[in-house]
Amino acid sequence: MNILGISCFYHDSAAALVRDGKIIAAAQEERFTRIKHDFNFPSHVIRYCLSAGDVHAEDLDYVVFYEKPFIKFERILETSLSYAPGGISQFIQAMPLWLKQKLWTPEIIKKELNYDGKILFSGHHESHAASAFYPSPFKEAAFLTMDGVGEWETESFGVGKGNKLELEYYLRFPHSLGLLYSAFTYYAGFKVNSGEYKLMGLAPYGEPRYTELILNELLDLKEDGSFKLNMKYFAYCNGLRMTNRNFDKLFGGPARKPESKISGKDMDIAASIQRVTEEIMLRMSRHVHKVTGQNKLCLAGGVALNCVGNGRILREGPFKDIWVQPASGDAGGALGAALLVWYKYLGNGRFTDETHDMQQASLLGPEYNNEDIGSFLKDKDAAYKRLNKEEIPDFIAGLIAHGNVIGWFQGRMEFGPRALGGRSIIADARSPEMQSKMNLKIKYRESFRPFAPTVLEEKAPEWFDLERKSPYMLLVAPVKKDKRVPVTDTNLAGFDKLKIKRSSIPAVTHVDYSARIQTMVREDNPLYYDMIKAFEDKTGCPVIINTSFNVRGEPLVCTPQDAFKCFMRTEMDYLVMGDYVLDKKEQKPIGNDVKWQKEFELD
Repeated sequence: MNILGISCFYHDSAAALVRDGKIIAAAQEERFTRIKHDFNFPSHVIRYCLSAGDVHAEDLDYVVFYEKPFIKFERILETSLSYAPGGISQFIQAMPLWLKQKLWTPEIIKKELNYDGKILFSGHHESHAASAFYPSPFKEAAFLTMDGVGEWETESFGVGKGNKLELEYYLRFPHSLGLLYSAFTYYAGFKVNSGEYKLMGLAPYGEPRYTELILNELLDLKEDGSFKLNMKYFAYCNGLRMTNRNFDKLFGGPARKPESKISGKDMDIAASIQRVTEEIMLRMSRHVHKVTGQNKLCLAGGVALNCVGNGRILREGPFKDIWVQPASGDAGGALGAALLVWYKYLGNGRFTDETHDMQQASLLGPEYNNEDIGSFLKDKDAAYKRLNKEEIPDFIAGLIAHGNVIGWFQGRMEFGPRALGGRSIIADARSPEMQSKMNLKIKYRESFRPFAPTVLEEKAPEWFDLERKSPYMLLVAPVKKDKRVPVTDTNLAGFDKLKIKRSSIPAVTHVDYSARIQTMVREDNPLYYDMIKAFEDKTGCPVIINTSFNVRGEPLVCTPQDAFKCFMRTEMDYLVMGDYVLDKKEQKPIGNDVKWQKEFELD
C-alpha cells in the first residue's frame, strides 16, 4: 500500500512516500527548486518520491495533507475580526493566497498529480505527533509537540502506544512558544521561520539580563509549562510585524535592522529568551511525565529543533530517554501524516525493538551513482581522479588531517535541516582557525555561528557529557572537562570570546563549552563512519566538523551540479562525490569567462 504525505503553503514544503509502513522517500521542495524554505506545492519532491518508489500517481492508495486548511482559515478569520480594525490589513494581505491556493488544496492535489483517488487531511499537531512517535524506537511513549501554530493549537501532548496515538492536551493560539521565540528572532534582526537557529547560536555570547523582564511582563508562566502571552507587546495577530512599539519601549529601542552590527544588547536578548524557552520546555516535559506516567518522550514541531533545550530535557528532565524527529518542522508533517494513515487510520500493526528507530538515519532523499556523477563531471570538463570505494576513507581522512576543507557528497540526501553525512562540509575539529575560516570563506555567514561535531558513537562519552546516541544532531551537551582548555582571561565579552581556544577540539566547542553532537555508527553510514575512523587512526581524534553542504541563504545541495557549483563558489579545498575526488587547484578558473559563469549561474 502506497501513501503519499504532503505539507506545503506555509514554509518548508515537503512530501513523503510510505509503503506498508516503511519510509521509502522524503524530501523538502527547497532542495530541488533552490529556493530556501520554499512553500509552494512540492511538485518536484512528489516526482522524486514516486520515482524512488517506482510508482505512478494512479498507484497511490491514499494522499494525505498534513493539516486542515478550513480550520486554519477559520482561525485567521476569527483572529482578524477579534483585532478589527487593526487586523484587517493582515487579513487582506493573506486573502489572495488563501483564495487562490490554500482553500483549494484538494483540487490542486488532484490536478498536480493527475490523481483521482482518496485524499485525507490530518490535524497539524497530530501530524507532528505522528512524525515523532511512529518512527521512534519506542513501543510506547509520551509525545510533546511545540511550534508556532497549526490550525489553532501551538503545543500539544499525549501518548502513543503501538499503533495508537492520542492527543490529549493543547495550548491554543495566540499563546505560543514558537511565536514567542520568533518574536525575539525578529527583534534581534533575523528572519522569522529561518533565523531562529541564529538566535540560539548567539545566546552563549550574552548574559540573560532580560529573563525576569520577559517572565514578568511578556507571559504568565505556570508550573506545568502552560502560559498566556501578554498580547499588548505582540503584533502578529493584527499586523505584519511580530512585535510592536510597546515591545520596543519595554526593551529600550527598536528591533535591530537586518545585517547591521550585532550589539551586546542583542546578545543579552538572545541569552534571555533562550533561558526562558529552556525553562518552559523543562516545565512542559515534567508536566507531560507527571500526567502520562510514561518514561520515554518523543518531540516534534519547530521548537524541537532547539537542541539546547532538548539537551536539558534529557539531562535534567524526568524521562529516561527521548527521541526527536530530525525533520521536526513543517516538512516532517508530510511524513507524520502518511504514517498516521498507515497506523492509526488503517489500524496496521507497529513493531519495534526499543533500540533502532525507523527513520533510516534520515537519509531519505535522492541518490546519484558513479555513472551519474562521472557523466556530469566529464560534460563540465572538470579535473578529477577516481578512487576505489575502499580507498576513500583513508585518503579523505589524510586531507582533513592536513587542514583541508572537504565537500562530502555521498549516498542519499538528508531529510530535515541537518547535514548528517550525505551532503556535508567536513574539516578538522582540532584546528583553532577552522571555525572562523569556514564561516567567513566557505559558508559566507556570521562569524559567531558554531559548528557541530560528528563523533564515533562508541567514543562520544570520552569527549562529551553524553551517555546516549545522538544520530540527528538534535542534542547539545558539554565537552568533557578533561578535553577543555582553562580560560585565563575571564573579562572577555561578546565576540571577543571567539579568540580563546577552549578545548582540544576548538572548532566545534561553543563559547559555553557546549557542542551540538552527531554520533555515528557504521550501520547508518558505512563510508562516513570509516572515514572518521581513519581520521582517528591518523590523529587519535574521533571527532570532525560536520556542517551542511551549502552557503548562507541557499538550501542544502541536492544534485552533483549543486555540489560542484557550491564547491567552485567557495574556498573549499576538495570535493568528493561518489568515487570522484576534485582538487580546487586543478579546476578551470572562473575568472571573467561569461559562458562559464552563465553555465553555472555564478554571481
